[in-house]
Amino acid sequence: MRFSYQSEKFSSARSALMLPHTGGEHESIAGAFHEISLALHQFDRSKLDDNGTNWVRKLDALMDTTGLSDPNKEGLWAVKAKTLSDDDKIELSHIVDELAHWFDHAEI
Repeated sequence: MRFSYQSEKFSSARSALMLPHTGGEHESIAGAFHEISLALHQFDRSKLDDNGTNWVRKLDALMDTTGLSDPNKEGLWAVKAKTLSDDDKIELSHIVDELAHWFDHAEI
C-alpha cells in the first residue's frame, strides 16, 4: 500500500465533511483541514500526477490562514472555515473526495 496513510487521512477528511455537523459546519471543516494537514505533512508532492498537484494547490489556497486572527481562541482553521463561501465549500468537498479516491487507487 503505497499511500495508505494519505488514503486514511483523506477518507477521514471526507467523513468530517458529511452530515450531520454536530459541532457546527465550521468545526467539521476545521476537522477536515486537520486531517488534510496530517495527510500532506512531509508528503513528497512530486509523487502526485498533474490532477493531484492541482487539487493540492487548491487545498493549500482554501486552507490558507494568512492574515486571519483568532481572538476567541477557536482555532485558525475554524475561523477560516467561517470565511468560506458556499462555492468554496463545494470545491473543498469535491477536492477531498477526488484526492481520497486518488490515494485509494494509487495504492493498488
